[in-house]
Amino acid sequence: MTLTRRVLLGTTLATLWTRLTGVQAATASQLPEAPPRRLVAQKAALRLLPSAETAILGFDGTAPGALLRCKLGQNLAIRLVNQTDQPLTLANWGLRLPNALDGVAPLTQKPVPPGQSFDYRLTPPDAGLFGYRSFVAPDAGNQLRRGLYGAIIIDEAAPPAADNDILAVLADWQLDPKTQILDTPRPGESLATINSKPLALEETHNPGSRIRLRLLNAAAARLFFVAFDGMTPHVLAIDGQPCSVFSPVGNLLPVGPGGRFDVMFDLPVTGGPARLVLRETGRTDQPLIIFNTSGNKWPDMPPIAALPQNPLLPAAIRLQDAKNVQVTVAGGGAAPFNLNGVPGTAFGNAPLFSVKRGASATLALVNKSTAATQMRVHGHALRILHDLDDGWDPFWRDSVIVPPGRTKHAAFVADNPGDWAIEVLPLDVPAGDMVTWFAVG
Repeated sequence: MTLTRRVLLGTTLATLWTRLTGVQAATASQLPEAPPRRLVAQKAALRLLPSAETAILGFDGTAPGALLRCKLGQNLAIRLVNQTDQPLTLANWGLRLPNALDGVAPLTQKPVPPGQSFDYRLTPPDAGLFGYRSFVAPDAGNQLRRGLYGAIIIDEAAPPAADNDILAVLADWQLDPKTQILDTPRPGESLATINSKPLALEETHNPGSRIRLRLLNAAAARLFFVAFDGMTPHVLAIDGQPCSVFSPVGNLLPVGPGGRFDVMFDLPVTGGPARLVLRETGRTDQPLIIFNTSGNKWPDMPPIAALPQNPLLPAAIRLQDAKNVQVTVAGGGAAPFNLNGVPGTAFGNAPLFSVKRGASATLALVNKSTAATQMRVHGHALRILHDLDDGWDPFWRDSVIVPPGRTKHAAFVADNPGDWAIEVLPLDVPAGDMVTWFAVG
């Protein structure tokens, strides 16, 4: 999905509207409330392999579903229409919304039954790249594996200049010999796609073009290692939140399920094509996107600069006053995975912990399992704490990945009241995600 940006920056859209209609653009408060945008979950088919079509469930009949996009400060009204044969919701990756709009069933809402609809009226507080999915425990992973996901972009008030804005949604499909999705995931080969297309996509741009690439991992349990070959990536934001601009070590990004990276780079002026590559240990690199260049060189642009930091996030977290909570995952191999000694397939009646609104909390994910494990916290932005001191990484996350036998700590300010899900997901193994919850009041 590519959107040309050079002529769509600043106030150009508003100016164009005025020229075409003769009407001055109204502010959001002056406009009448628009009807919700219908998002229809339904059975569909994708040609993931040349041999046959694969039956999926998709929003608006495809995967990823339609891109949902608005500017920061605008409302996003969505009517989820459920035309499938199973209960659904509209949950998200990373949006810090009021609790009733988080879309996690049965924790924050009842699921939407087949044949019915439900309205979500959102005013996202943060700009950035986010995602949407259905989340009905204990079947949330299977709904994701069958294609019920899409991307959300909340544009900054003044987006940085770029020649092209590209959305790349990575996914992972486990198919049987007839190219149909396996009912039960199992170890072994799986099919990686980008925007549900076989690898690799090819794009042609002018030499020296500045590309803004938005990466979203929509896989249910696969960790993607994405490398940049022939260009130098500059990370602008992680999990939807701006960070100090940096180039990752080895030009390699680990993107966990639901993870998002906002990256900017300039295409080469001379030499061979640049590539976005899927890199896996013991396997040949698989190109995800091949960037060819043709035509005249674009004029040089200013150095890539950081996005404005999010003023709504706390400048510091008082770790000395934080509530400390441990989450332990164990199992793997012949033993089933468990969360704090129980299967974790459903939300319990009591929260894992409760914390007052505005207080700090620290979560320790102790990974005693055989698989790398990801912990995701809903409704809040996290700081990943350093292992050897009391500092934290200089960026925000909504999830943390922990290797087997290790422990990682994440801290946050509990500034969003309600009952919030914590997902714990063993990666790259046939195991369902486990859930628990905490209360902020």
